[in-house]
Amino acid sequence: MAAWQNWAGNVDCVPQHIVRPEHESEIVEWLAQAADDDLGVRVAGSGHSFMPLVATDGILFDLSSLSGIARFEHDANRAWVRAGTTLHALGELLHPAGLALQNLGDIDVQALGGALGTGTHGTGSTLPNLSARVSGLRILRADGQLVVLREDTDPDGLRAARVSLGALGVVTAARIDLVPAYRLHERVERLPMDALLTELDERVAASRHFEFFWYPGRDFAEAKHLQPTEASENDLPDVKYERIGWSHRILPSVRDDRFLEMEYSVPAAAGPDCFREIRARIGSHHPDLQWPVEYRTLHSDEAWLSTAHARETVTISIHQGQGLPHEALFADAEAIFAEHGGRPHWGKMHTQNAQSLGALYPRFEAFQSLRREWDPDGRFMNPALRRLFEA
Repeated sequence: MAAWQNWAGNVDCVPQHIVRPEHESEIVEWLAQAADDDLGVRVAGSGHSFMPLVATDGILFDLSSLSGIARFEHDANRAWVRAGTTLHALGELLHPAGLALQNLGDIDVQALGGALGTGTHGTGSTLPNLSARVSGLRILRADGQLVVLREDTDPDGLRAARVSLGALGVVTAARIDLVPAYRLHERVERLPMDALLTELDERVAASRHFEFFWYPGRDFAEAKHLQPTEASENDLPDVKYERIGWSHRILPSVRDDRFLEMEYSVPAAAGPDCFREIRARIGSHHPDLQWPVEYRTLHSDEAWLSTAHARETVTISIHQGQGLPHEALFADAEAIFAEHGGRPHWGKMHTQNAQSLGALYPRFEAFQSLRREWDPDGRFMNPALRRLFEA
């Protein structure tokens, strides 16, 4: 039996079967096999979750062969995209058609299904996470039944399934609402942290995309401002901290160094104070931390398990290098996030459970009811999901 390991190297498992289907019919056959053999089922994307959401000793679906654009709906600027498609590949596939994702996160190596299922997002106070742009989903339930959810026919079902951690079934494709391809002008500025905090609200409001990284050891911020532009790459002088390019090439960053991450979403109004408390705590208790703290904004949306459900949001991410002590740092940060009503990023490290999560999500019980209806035998549960969904 082959082993599976995530990107960060902190999660591994040895499934009985690792299956790489090329068609939905193969998934249906294996779901029947799982029922016959009483095996759990999980789905792997590119392994960029830091939580053991994928780990299973049963059947692990690798959807990397179920990739590409199934079809365009050009009149509506939409496309049905297979779930194994990486975000990087998707940007390159959309560009020749003159289309783009409305937003991207700061890495783009995730598979579409995993990115949607964990609520992956970029930054921008007027921009929601990736799943909010989903107007249709194809999901295979535990019994092999194909459910096609569409915004116009089952809006509640779609709100439940947009962010589902794979707990409802195997998402095989998503219909994504797109925008015309656009260029971005990125400007990166380094400045003292205190100086940035005095101007933070103005900078967030002035940029379509704004984020900053705070470097604790030197107490400076690296602020990134991105604005749409009609200019081309050739229109920009040779400036060290500026560049212009198509959105799918400008928004992501290359992350070669391995790390662990905790991220929480807090109400937007609480963002600055929450960050100040994190900064003070790191300064007093973790002065040797070298990895940056990331601060982003996120528009509210309607997905039941979205970390931005029904509220404007700030996300704050804590990082630590692979192999370095992280437990005390993350515990200190998590306590501060909790004081501000923080919701954990589903794919990043946290210690929440069904009881605490139920208090954070108004539609948590509604999601639970649908999950039990669609998967009464808990076929898609594993130890991590049982902690999250079973009180």
